[in-house]
Amino acid sequence: MRDCIDAVLTRDGGRALQYSPPYAPLRGWIAGMMRQRGVECTADEVFITNGNQQGLTILSRLLLDPGALAVVEEATFTGIQQVTSGRGAEVIGIPVDLATGVDVEALEAAFSRTPRPRLAILIPDFHNPLGVSLTVEKRQRIADLAAHYQVPVIEDDPYSMLRFSGTPLPPIKAFDQLDQVFYLGSFSKILAPTLRLGWMIAPRALLPRITAIRESIDLESSTLIQRAVHEFLSRGLLEPHLTHLNQVHCERRNALLEALQEEFGESATWTRPEGGLFVWATLAGDIDTWALFETAAAVEKVIYIPGAAFSVTGGHRSAMRLNFSALPAEALRDAVQRLARVMHP
Repeated sequence: MRDCIDAVLTRDGGRALQYSPPYAPLRGWIAGMMRQRGVECTADEVFITNGNQQGLTILSRLLLDPGALAVVEEATFTGIQQVTSGRGAEVIGIPVDLATGVDVEALEAAFSRTPRPRLAILIPDFHNPLGVSLTVEKRQRIADLAAHYQVPVIEDDPYSMLRFSGTPLPPIKAFDQLDQVFYLGSFSKILAPTLRLGWMIAPRALLPRITAIRESIDLESSTLIQRAVHEFLSRGLLEPHLTHLNQVHCERRNALLEALQEEFGESATWTRPEGGLFVWATLAGDIDTWALFETAAAVEKVIYIPGAAFSVTGGHRSAMRLNFSALPAEALRDAVQRLARVMHP
């Protein structure tokens, strides 16, 4: 990244440090990549964002009024809660099967309500916090439901390129026939979080309104970062980087799962994600992971996110999200031993 930034500054000089429209070569690269994934789009349908959270913020302002209905997965990323219930929406939480993803029958029931929901937000791959991915059949069905009931679906997809096993799956957007699916992607998880750079695939007719909302927030994304990321991509560095990154993630996930089996055995269940960053573990019995959080941090110096933090209906008291991406294998094993001492004193 340092080499790419230096190259951009040497080549482009002050242009890389000025206000600027979205960088056209980057939009073109994203459009080409999305077409390879089965999404028919052109560069002028690619809108650059400061990461997926900004995309969620923009679309919630575009589509959702306070008091309106919003549909989300029953356990979901806190940033999604912030742009729905946090904006005064009435939230409908949809159950999620930990093997196949969101319950599409419950989703249809929510879509068919009167008044109709104003939007739905779903995480298709390596769900945060659950680690589960939607099956191909469910992706197709969700796109069909969005078209039939005219409920816009926001596909929040920062993790799909972090696959280390299994077969890559097309986005929900690949099945979208009537422009009812908004796709959000991010470089923050696949390159570096501090880049805060992502993209949206949205109907061309809505882009002027999306642009106006964006300008009210922060005008535009850094042209220096856009140009540096494009330099990285155009040099062909992404594929070998992802190969290495996903290999490391796989090793760390395996270490975490092995440690969970050794320390918790039959006293807990957990997901086995084929990619991403997270494992969702649920403890047997009446154990409140939120109540034990401060003890875990203060006494054992181990941190997790309590499951209840992700629930939109008040459940998952005995669950927790474990992130395996930031620690080497030995540290993960040690962390699970510490965790077990808290949960099973």
